Amino acid sequence: MSASVSEIMDADPVSVGPDEGVERIVELMHENELPGLPVVDDDGILLGIITESDLLLFDEPDDVDPPPSVQIMGGVIYLGSVKHWEERVRKSIAGTAAELMTDDPITITADASAHDAGHLISEHRHNRLPVVDDEGHLVGVVTRVDVLEALLEDR
Repeated sequence: MSASVSEIMDADPVSVGPDEGVERIVELMHENELPGLPVVDDDGILLGIITESDLLLFDEPDDVDPPPSVQIMGGVIYLGSVKHWEERVRKSIAGTAAELMTDDPITITADASAHDAGHLISEHRHNRLPVVDDEGHLVGVVTRVDVLEALLEDR
């Protein structure tokens, strides 16, 4: 029987509020050796998540170049996805967690199994998942390592 997420998660994860500045976010991630931080409101409701890849954008100026385009009859037609480009531009000028975070992150509940957490982590190629209750409050974070250790113990 697979352990539950509540048994393997970090029940006191480091998180930030939506108004936290980018510099402080980087400091917290560095100080705590974390690849990402959940963003929560004053009531502890999960609003989003910030990952290293969100922050790496600042070192990649090419990430904000528009997709290839052609001009036809006075208009511009983009040959690639504009949605991805718009998101990267928005994040490149972000000053707060709310502006930088990814909204609506993949989450799991504390009563789910470690196997379920492993499936979500693998399917979505994440290293960690926020754990939320039925009202969306952040109650923990479970990592790929937590899941692997739990699954190895089950053998």
